[in-house]
Amino acid sequence: MRKIAIYGKGGIGKSTTTQNTVAGLAELGKKVMIVGCDPKADSTRLLLHGMAQRTVLDTLREEGEDIDLEDVLKPGFGDTKCVESGGPEPGVGCAGRGIITSINLLEQLGAYDSDKQLDYVFYDVLGDVVCGGFAMPIRDGKAEEVYIVFSGEMMAMYAANNICKSIAKFGKAGTVRLGGLICNSRKVDNEANMIEEFARKLGTQMIHFIPRDNMVQHAEINRKTVIDHDPTHVQADEYRALAKKIDENKMMVLPTPLEMEELESLLIDFGVLN
Repeated sequence: MRKIAIYGKGGIGKSTTTQNTVAGLAELGKKVMIVGCDPKADSTRLLLHGMAQRTVLDTLREEGEDIDLEDVLKPGFGDTKCVESGGPEPGVGCAGRGIITSINLLEQLGAYDSDKQLDYVFYDVLGDVVCGGFAMPIRDGKAEEVYIVFSGEMMAMYAANNICKSIAKFGKAGTVRLGGLICNSRKVDNEANMIEEFARKLGTQMIHFIPRDNMVQHAEINRKTVIDHDPTHVQADEYRALAKKIDENKMMVLPTPLEMEELESLLIDFGVLN
């Protein structure tokens, strides 16, 4: 079973990319569980066709600790298994703590047991790695592969570089490695070439470049992944290609993050800061 965490700057399209990729893996016949690690609980919405899934933390608050796996795990597109961690009540508690509670509960309930025959577990993690709770999947070995969703925009690249710092830190003492960068294109000038160079400096790869296409929004409005909504569309093939590349990926590295001056120089060289 491969354990993968998807990180990226907030608003970059990380959850959308993750769900579309999971749909691609499901179409390949892979058994996948996706664990949403965001208080908004929107990491499984497209796979569940918009159904509002009750989160792990809400279930614990309402029913106590005597719950079954079926109470927090729902079947989604392609027989995917969908879980949402949820978060504390607004203004109270730590959202990162909810990730720790949820993953520990899933372990106790046997979600990862060998009889479940899972090929993949995906953790869709909120935003940048900014606190111990959000770093938990890679810090505690719950995830061993990380893919970073970002674009050629300055702050998205800055966030990606910060995430690489965490991977480098925790990877030295553990098993977590960077599997690659996923560009969710924003049509920035020289975007693909710049990200290829960024990946080279980090010691990794741009595993896939996802072109910008309004079909993604059309599918979301219909509460579906692109593969589910319009399987013949060219954008569905992009997510299939990404899923296949992840499935076949053998390049796992400890990244070498850039200093801020080097990152800004890269952005200047490719015209982003000109």
